[in-house]
Amino acid sequence: MGPQNLSSRAIIGSFYHALEQNAGAAWIDPISMRFQSNQESETYAWLGMSPMMREWIGGRQAKGFRANGVTIVNKKFEATLEIPVDWIRRDKTGQIMVRINDLARRANAHWASLLSTLIINGEATTCYDGQYFFDTDHSEGDSGSQSNDISYDAASTTVPTASEMQAAILNSIQQIYTFKDDQGQPLNEDASQFLVMVPVPFLQAAGQALGAQVISSTSNLITATGSLGGFGVNLAVNPRLNWTTKFATFRTDGDVSPFIRQEEEEINMTMIAEGSELEFTDDVHWFGIKAMRNVGYGYWQKACLTTLT
Repeated sequence: MGPQNLSSRAIIGSFYHALEQNAGAAWIDPISMRFQSNQESETYAWLGMSPMMREWIGGRQAKGFRANGVTIVNKKFEATLEIPVDWIRRDKTGQIMVRINDLARRANAHWASLLSTLIINGEATTCYDGQYFFDTDHSEGDSGSQSNDISYDAASTTVPTASEMQAAILNSIQQIYTFKDDQGQPLNEDASQFLVMVPVPFLQAAGQALGAQVISSTSNLITATGSLGGFGVNLAVNPRLNWTTKFATFRTDGDVSPFIRQEEEEINMTMIAEGSELEFTDDVHWFGIKAMRNVGYGYWQKACLTTLT
């Protein structure tokens, strides 16, 4: 785009076009529920599970709700790009549009940043039941004590083999299948889709574990989880995770998710540009984006943290 067309309207139009082309990390939607907000905060009531059917003996037995919940307060976020007017006038190679498109990419990465922080802090931040999101002693109603913070013994905690990674992943999925609701009933018995999120150092081992047809170990050949029938496992490599010995597994089907995305105001761009006092005094234009949103913990029963020990 030549400099004669590089108006503030053209810059804003390019930003929104780039924003629509890239929805952000592919793992965001599968592990989080998005809710629209119209006030400062929203409270999500975790009302327990509906009762299982029973043989009709002695009349009906009505079950009430359990009152658990979480409140998420919206926060205001912004990013502002300052562009000298002379740069706009001289830009014949499209470098300003590259910066604008990069601003859109970073805006789309914001959900991934917020959710990654939740995941990293999951062992030290409480969720709706008053326990840490990743914890060893969750309990409500008739569920008994349950853990979604488990370990797996590996020869190297930072460089697992493909077969060790495969076994650890299967172990985490197995743990998710064991979770019970507040009435003591299996909560994930119909689960069929999972996502394994790993830090960058685990990419090779996890990729081999989930993508190869067979994996060669020191003693035998092991069929990879990707070829098992009955359920599917996807891999997400998250460079924002600072873990060196851990990975997380999430159930991605069903009506509820491990995390909540709450949005009061979508990303929008405003400007101080042509004819403004800022242009007159500083000879620059400002292009700023803003959003009102936040994230929070949903159902811990849809997630499991595995630490290699």
